[in-house]
Amino acid sequence: MNNHRKTVVVGMSGGVDSSVSAYLLKEKGYKVIGLFMQNWQSEPGEVCSSEIDFKDASKVCDILDIPLHRANFSNEYWERVFEEFLSEHKLGRTPNPDILCNREIKFKSFLEYAFNIGADFIATGHYASIKHIDGKDYLYRAKDNDKDQTYFLHEVKEKEFSKCIFPLENIKKNEVRNIAKKINLPISSKKDSVGICFVGERNMKDFLGRFINLTKGPIIDEYGVTIGEHDGATLYTKGQRQGLNIGGLKGKEDLPWYVFDKDIKKNEVYVCQGIDNELLFSKYLECDKISWINQIEYVFPKTCLIQVRHQHTPVECKIFLKNKKFTVEFIQSIRGVAPGQSAVFYDKNLCLGGGIISKSA
Repeated sequence: MNNHRKTVVVGMSGGVDSSVSAYLLKEKGYKVIGLFMQNWQSEPGEVCSSEIDFKDASKVCDILDIPLHRANFSNEYWERVFEEFLSEHKLGRTPNPDILCNREIKFKSFLEYAFNIGADFIATGHYASIKHIDGKDYLYRAKDNDKDQTYFLHEVKEKEFSKCIFPLENIKKNEVRNIAKKINLPISSKKDSVGICFVGERNMKDFLGRFINLTKGPIIDEYGVTIGEHDGATLYTKGQRQGLNIGGLKGKEDLPWYVFDKDIKKNEVYVCQGIDNELLFSKYLECDKISWINQIEYVFPKTCLIQVRHQHTPVECKIFLKNKKFTVEFIQSIRGVAPGQSAVFYDKNLCLGGGIISKSA
């Protein structure tokens, strides 16, 4: 491929990963265009991190001598990501908006915008790898297993990946920072963004309380005894330890408390003690549907690996399909399997796809 004839539009976030991605593509001879996505419209008076990020992206593009476009996808984000995020919370589930954002914004709205301004390919700073095998495009884990982001990309389809480049696929995070320092990028030491982008540094309770009616209710232990009060059951997730505010209780062991279940209709949160308490573990889960990356007719039951959250160590499982519903049995119990989060399936390092967890037990 003659890279000098190819145009790549890079999603510039103002962070080190996308900045180094743009640099590496330019070094390979591509014509590189930067695109900054504004996905959230801040309220008047709020500190807007996107403005800071845009300034950082602008500085980087000036140094790299590449043009920078700015696109506002906040309406699409609200309709396709945030509204689903809220509806899932109202049902008592714990959604992952990063997965929705990749599917609906970065590999849909961004991709469409990029091709309208002349892109042959898009690129992002994700730690993931696309392998082209026998005319098909497959999503594989990145070299840096600790930073691997295939978990968040599992709802994107092969069609979109065929138009995408991941420049960091074979580079570890420390190498990325070293490259940024070497070429004097001002964001070389900038912290990675963590948490939910539209929440930022705000308290989740205060933020969600603007959109959902949160009512205090009882925290109940495994024996049915009320031992505390919560701020709204929807705020709590299976396996959660933080935010329970349960102090030392007479007659109880000095062990941390964890959420093992909740009842949204009753507005009750149920807790147990000890990180290895059997109430925190599940032997199987259910998914109403699974989104497969590649159009492959899988035969069930299917044996593969399952990952139930980012950086969770994959566990061998078997997927069963009955009455159009998927049941997934684990070879060993998994801690903190939470409805609303995603179960993602792998064949070694190949990401097959995944689905929203509807039930676990």
